Amino acid sequence: MAYATGAVLIAALAAGCTGDSGSGDSDPDGKPSTPTVSSAPPGKYRTLPDACRAIPRATLKDLLPGTADMPEAQQDKVFEGAATVTYDTDRRIGCRWKSDAPEGTRGIHLDFERVVSYDTAVSDDDRAREVYAKKETAADLPDSGLPPESPDASPSGSGAPDADTEDPDGTGESGDADGTGGAGAGSPADSLQPRLLDKLGDSAFLDDALSRAGSPARHRTVSVVFRTSNVIVTVEYTAQPAMPTDVPDSKELQEKAQALARQLVDSFND
Repeated sequence: MAYATGAVLIAALAAGCTGDSGSGDSDPDGKPSTPTVSSAPPGKYRTLPDACRAIPRATLKDLLPGTADMPEAQQDKVFEGAATVTYDTDRRIGCRWKSDAPEGTRGIHLDFERVVSYDTAVSDDDRAREVYAKKETAADLPDSGLPPESPDASPSGSGAPDADTEDPDGTGESGDADGTGGAGAGSPADSLQPRLLDKLGDSAFLDDALSRAGSPARHRTVSVVFRTSNVIVTVEYTAQPAMPTDVPDSKELQEKAQALARQLVDSFND
């Protein structure tokens, strides 16, 4: 009799274990499991290069006339550059160079911005597209015929200069830019207008502003902004002649600024 009672007890325990086997899809609190949502992919770049070491010395010599004639110690000081103040060098870093020569002053400003999306549904690249598109829109470029970065960020196309700027072609001399992008057919001055650039990173544009900035001498700043994945790079190249009657040459500055931008794109792809 005792043997039979023990057998019944063992059978009951086994049946209880079998009955629980179907509850494996629920968590310990009895709540139904939720499907896992995959996060948007991170950007290609997790760090930024040292901006003050991003431009080769030979390139700096070409962009900063007069430095080749300086004593070596003075050259070293100029080529060292001055880092711009940022609060998170992992997200943004920049550098400035400047040279003074008898014919005038040249300056370079380089800025790297690594865009990170804190929204798991939005990738770093998509957020970088948004940031770049705002910069492109703010530049107020004439319509170049190239597609903008985003349909929602199409330039206004007015092409009207600001109150303190003048015609970007300066003297109106003939000659085309180096052919990267461009405004298409028209006068030589048209090819030097601010415009979208083709085949430079994922998206790029060039701006060109000539102003007096409160002084008799006119200075020109050519800006090239491009995006490569989740990094946005801004190159500003400025010239101010020593003679107030001289006008900085737009073609030269644009060619050199674009050449520098292409070097930087290649360095990111290495």
